[in-house]
Amino acid sequence: MKNIFKLGLISLLALSLSSCNKWLDINVNPNAPTNLVASVDARLPWIQHHYQYAYGSASVRAGFITGALTANSTTTGNGLLAAWNPAQASSTTPYQQWFVGAACNLKDLIESAEKEEAWHYIGAAYTLKAMGFMLMLDWYGEMPYTEALGSSLTPKFDDGKTIFEGCMADLDMALTYFQRAQPSTATPLSRGDSWNNGDAQKWIKMIWGLKARWLNNLSKKSIYSPTAILDAISKGPSNNSESSVINHVNDLTDMTGDVLIGDPLRTSYLFNTTAWSDGNRFTKFYTDLLDNTFTGGSGVEDPRASKILPSRQSHFVWNAAENKFEKGFIRTKGVDVHKSNIRLNGGPLLMSFNTTTKKYFINSTNPLRHGDTIYVGVRSLCAMTGATTSESLWKATDGTILSTGTFFTRPESPTYVMTYHEMMFIKAEVLFRQGDLPNALIAYKAGIRAHMELMNTKLTQYGIGENPTKTPMSTASIDNFLASAAVAQTTAQLTMAKIMQQKYIAMTLTQQTWNDMRRFNYSAGNIGNFGVVYPDFDRPFEFGATAATKLTGTSKSEDNYWFRRIMSISHEMNYNRAQLEASNPKAFDVDIWSVPVWWDMQ
Repeated sequence: MKNIFKLGLISLLALSLSSCNKWLDINVNPNAPTNLVASVDARLPWIQHHYQYAYGSASVRAGFITGALTANSTTTGNGLLAAWNPAQASSTTPYQQWFVGAACNLKDLIESAEKEEAWHYIGAAYTLKAMGFMLMLDWYGEMPYTEALGSSLTPKFDDGKTIFEGCMADLDMALTYFQRAQPSTATPLSRGDSWNNGDAQKWIKMIWGLKARWLNNLSKKSIYSPTAILDAISKGPSNNSESSVINHVNDLTDMTGDVLIGDPLRTSYLFNTTAWSDGNRFTKFYTDLLDNTFTGGSGVEDPRASKILPSRQSHFVWNAAENKFEKGFIRTKGVDVHKSNIRLNGGPLLMSFNTTTKKYFINSTNPLRHGDTIYVGVRSLCAMTGATTSESLWKATDGTILSTGTFFTRPESPTYVMTYHEMMFIKAEVLFRQGDLPNALIAYKAGIRAHMELMNTKLTQYGIGENPTKTPMSTASIDNFLASAAVAQTTAQLTMAKIMQQKYIAMTLTQQTWNDMRRFNYSAGNIGNFGVVYPDFDRPFEFGATAATKLTGTSKSEDNYWFRRIMSISHEMNYNRAQLEASNPKAFDVDIWSVPVWWDMQ
């Protein structure tokens, strides 16, 4: 596999000649770019980029599995994921971005860094190795690990336990390198680090945060250790300023395109994989969380709702006080994929806008579809898709705003690599499990506030513009929400469901949300005495006979009732068949999608 994956570096170096990203514009021997001459600061940002694209694409696909998103199409890969009727085509991008774009270059980065004693680059390499292979475990269950980056064209598959322990060991190795002082002759990490700007202490806190995340994913295992998790949290990000956040931009010169995918280089990964074009919609399950209208909800609207959910501009918003129509914004409704047959009846159809009448319409003779204008897509614009300014609003030719986009999926949206709010939600869960309800309540509320304030950090940077969803939340609105019935105020009111619902919102469209839902068996209500942790969640309404061959369980209490993993990609099936077969007796079976990965089993 090593020889094949080496091709990735050639592509990456070729890209470095024309990239506009400040981290991706360091040229190395432009006449003959090879893996032998690239500097450490030219290697690292590309490895970071392709790992993050792997994680971003996995996270978006997880968003369809976990009911946050649905698609206009019922036949595309994402549309099939939304129906829980997955196709193997959905398996490829995270694998490709990780192995071809990132993993194949780690050894060369480490060897180059060793020559100049650039210890922090080696620490970053081991951290990224752990992050990438843990993603492979989360997705596929079994994967080449110990032999993956060697010379074998048919490396053996390792089981989940081996991968998990190896990734934890890689994090330990990374810590030893970040704790070493680099000599003045070594390349400063700040020259190549696109995540933490060379701040070794932030990397160390990120590593401990990863440890806390991954140790907490073992909640079904007998080896689950609350003490180890709490210790890791104590060494992870302790405030928002210590979080690892990638700041993206909507740069009009960003037209080069990634050689593996063709997407722009400086835009957010969730934009590239979610909001590049129209078609994706938030679900009612998700909007109900923000509106607090789910079963048992308080009805108190979350101040994040107006920032996260997309709106469209209307010329006919009724002003009751002045008894007239006026121009304003209408926020999207959520598509009910759990109780409605909307997708079985061809919906939701994409809306069109008439610049003469200034009205939205659905181009269909089916009366069931005429109301689909209530659903606003998450589409934004970048330079490649027609943006003429750094503002990513999607507009009609007359300037009417067709979608404001969403906080998480604009070209300029931040990518949260590791955050303080995640640490607080993990802490709340662990303490709740231990019965320390007073401190669990404190951590839970701290997690909510931290996420809102971290959102505000970005919202404040936007300044005044045309997009009403880019204004910061007021301190009063945050305080009022935290004091409202939407948030547990006493230990008697605190439940695991409340903790995990708030974590779901704060970690919108991340792979970890799928990990969490699997740990609690979705809405089965059969984990500990926590009850139903994700109320109103179930298989999609459109789940049918074909999907039932892939997820074969007939009762929520059965593991195989739920979506548990991703089938291995066709490349492994075609070219490494014997090793894949040896890794799991069901590797080639159609119901592999419902087989739990290692950490998801007792």
